[in-house]
Amino acid sequence: MDKAKQGEPATHNSHGLKPASVDSLEGSESGSLNSKLGPRSVGSHSSHSPSKSLCSSSSTSTENMQLTQELKMREVSKVTKTQEPPLLPGEQPHVVQKARDVTYLCPFQGPIRGCLFITNYKLYFRSVEKEPRFTLEVPLGVVSRIEKVGYASSRGENAYGIELFCKDLRSLKFAHKQENHSRRDIFDKLHKLAFPLSNSLPLFAFEYGGRFTVNGWAVYDPLAEYRRQGLPTESWRLSRANENYQLCDTYPAILAVPAAADDSLLEAVASFRSRGRIPVLSWIHPEGQATITRCSQPNVGVSGKRSAEDESYLQMIMDANAHSHKLFIMDARPSVNAVANKAKGGGYESDEAYRCTELCFLDIHNIHVMRESLRKLKETCFPSAADESRWLSALEATHWLQHVRAVLAGALRVAIASKGPRGRCWYTARTDGTVPHS
Repeated sequence: MDKAKQGEPATHNSHGLKPASVDSLEGSESGSLNSKLGPRSVGSHSSHSPSKSLCSSSSTSTENMQLTQELKMREVSKVTKTQEPPLLPGEQPHVVQKARDVTYLCPFQGPIRGCLFITNYKLYFRSVEKEPRFTLEVPLGVVSRIEKVGYASSRGENAYGIELFCKDLRSLKFAHKQENHSRRDIFDKLHKLAFPLSNSLPLFAFEYGGRFTVNGWAVYDPLAEYRRQGLPTESWRLSRANENYQLCDTYPAILAVPAAADDSLLEAVASFRSRGRIPVLSWIHPEGQATITRCSQPNVGVSGKRSAEDESYLQMIMDANAHSHKLFIMDARPSVNAVANKAKGGGYESDEAYRCTELCFLDIHNIHVMRESLRKLKETCFPSAADESRWLSALEATHWLQHVRAVLAGALRVAIASKGPRGRCWYTARTDGTVPHS
């Protein structure tokens, strides 16, 4: 009996718990849990009762597993509370509670588990396990499309979740546990906040509550900018004909035009130009007074209509530069597109009507072709399945480099010819007066 009593401390401690060395399921992790969450009595058992001892071991192991789960839940809750995203003035958090266990499929570091937060301004992801902490912050205004996905990736990752396509070529994938049913909540919330105008919500720009010492509406002073360029001069004046944007709703309120052109002439020219975008000064050489003006196409149509006011106005632009005897028109379009636009009422300046000009086409394709090329480039750079053997041919098929070359070659041609004291006068045009986005 004394020997049995002497054996008791070997199997029981003062709290009635077995030491970690007795059961491998309760290793050092269980001891750590007991120290963190406080001692828990699970009852004393006599060494003479084998059945009770087995029940005690099973009960203790179950409780320790529950404690482990409880500790993990506390850690996740702690991260969610303490790692909320930094907010701007006027930014409101819209935390999706079911999005705590989300995995960001990072193309560079692999899957990263964390918490996802959504505000009326951004998407914010923060890791819960990775050290140092990984964060991803994406303004919702940069998101162009959101899609639900549900497949297993080539790397064996669970890609059931959502994919965000961004305007800066990024493609962001977030995987969710299918049993949590959190994807629908996140998708609906993102779709609503990323496209506020489609959901009758205000843009964040009008919700932002920051305060500035400078009046933002007065940051740009057009008169100060024109003075910086040396305007007005004897040949160029500043016109307020578009002060209320009635002449052209996409032009500035103050325009630099030839001094010989009065405001009534500008109105007549606007009626003959696509969207009212008349030729206006964009840049002037500080010494030689060579100029670069920009405008949209003339509305000549298939019948070859003419405008005496428009022809006279272009002559005034050429006369404003004493060193130039020709107004060189750089039409950014391919010549085929310019001819085709006649069927839609547009066209280009002919030699017969505009005798003071010399026309040159730069063969730069329109914005729709550029966007399609950019889309192909994105697919090449971020393929669903990488194929290094076809990289160069895939890049060539996008025609992106050809488009970039055409834009740079045209810009270089104008820049070289405009420099120096005897630079020539240039006039650039496109279908509607816009420039291609690259």
